[in-house]
Amino acid sequence: MTFKAEYIWIDGTEPTAKLRSKTKILTDDAQGAELPLWGFDGSSTNQAKGHASDRVLKPVYSCPDPIRGGADILVLCEVLNTDMTPHSSNTRAQLVEVAERFAAQEPIFGIEQEYTFFEGDRPLGFPAGGFPAPQGGYYCGVGADEIHGRDVVEAHLDNCLKAGLGISGINAEVMPGQWEFQVGPLSPLEVSDQLWVARWLLYRTAEDFKVSATLDPKPVKGDWNGAGAHTNFSTRAMREGYPAIITACESLGEGSKPMDHVKNYGAGIDDRLTGLHETAPWNEYSYGVSDRGASVRIPWQVEKDGKGYIEDRRPNANVDPYVVTRLLVDTCCAALEKAGQV
Repeated sequence: MTFKAEYIWIDGTEPTAKLRSKTKILTDDAQGAELPLWGFDGSSTNQAKGHASDRVLKPVYSCPDPIRGGADILVLCEVLNTDMTPHSSNTRAQLVEVAERFAAQEPIFGIEQEYTFFEGDRPLGFPAGGFPAPQGGYYCGVGADEIHGRDVVEAHLDNCLKAGLGISGINAEVMPGQWEFQVGPLSPLEVSDQLWVARWLLYRTAEDFKVSATLDPKPVKGDWNGAGAHTNFSTRAMREGYPAIITACESLGEGSKPMDHVKNYGAGIDDRLTGLHETAPWNEYSYGVSDRGASVRIPWQVEKDGKGYIEDRRPNANVDPYVVTRLLVDTCCAALEKAGQV
């Protein structure tokens, strides 16, 4: 007997990588065993030149395939060169080193993935040749006059849960056809791997409804909120005391850190981080309690409880989760270590 394994990987498209996948047929004796390496044509994915196009897929995370069902699986892979070194597009390998270095601080993340459905060249729910009513009633709304795409969203949620992903919620966002799902709380590698798989499932689920999903950070110009990936972060020390919360917030504003982060938080970030629509300007750093116009928000209950987590509101919807988790762990954990707050 055989089963299907959908090998999924992140390509080398710039400035925003795309997901790719293909199907491998495996025999039943492969179940429970280490999944095999596989190859692909890197010259077709912006990861190689045609004269030396072979690249390697190394399985790093697998889960049940909720679309095919049965014994079939989804397999997230890293991309390697043929000498088994990480390919230059392999941002996961860089996260592994940082996550291992600061593992004793027990960093965890929850990432809020916003996205927008499109039907053809228009956001789902936008009238042909015009615009809907201004934003205001769509966020967490109900009713066919304000909500568009709920059937796709519910199918995607079910698929993520069947796959065993750590999805913690969904909600409609501030523009018609715009939604959000949350992944976590999980460790840096877990949240990143699972977010990539959840993105793949979003695109694949939307196929069956003849709509597309985009992570464009500013899918509609004008007086509309952009789409972000607000990233919630804490360490054990932050979950135990407020001084570590302040240290983490301060560390993100030191020296070149604001720009080091922002320039790696997704292409088109200056279109979204304008200082309007619940954002801070892309070139300014700030933090504050309950402030959705700050770069980093300390939730009100965190101040009240004297412990908890922070929310980096800057990452775009199209951010690479391996990159944003690596940067936050590297910056904040190093600062906490230096301050003796570990």
